[in-house]
Amino acid sequence: MSTPTPRIPWWRRWFGSRSERAAGRYLRRLGYRIIARNYSCPHGELDLIAVDGDGIVFVEVRSTEGTDPERPTESVDVAKQTKLTRSALHFLQAKNLLNRPTRFDVLILCWPASASEPEIYHHPHAFEAVGRFQMHS
Repeated sequence: MSTPTPRIPWWRRWFGSRSERAAGRYLRRLGYRIIARNYSCPHGELDLIAVDGDGIVFVEVRSTEGTDPERPTESVDVAKQTKLTRSALHFLQAKNLLNRPTRFDVLILCWPASASEPEIYHHPHAFEAVGRFQMHS
């Protein structure tokens, strides 16, 4: 019998979903087309996958209830970048999109208690593909 996986508290799931919806609205206003949300594979999960021009953009969404974007930005460390790279490569292979230009963006959403909409910090081209395969090798 397998051990059950711990469940994320409902308020964290709600806060994360709320942030991802706000991030999607923000990206659509910039002209991106969202093609996948919460793409899961054996390597991890990709929050948003979008098309910008002819390129595929893998978007990591980080959010905080405070006003300081530093801590959530720093949480996208080399280990997280490696997981995102592996997940992105899995997506590109599964969808036969290895010939498309790709990049990784990070969106930081700060939700102060009194705000109905977040302050959004967009980091396009936030990092290069990390790891042994560097996406296409």
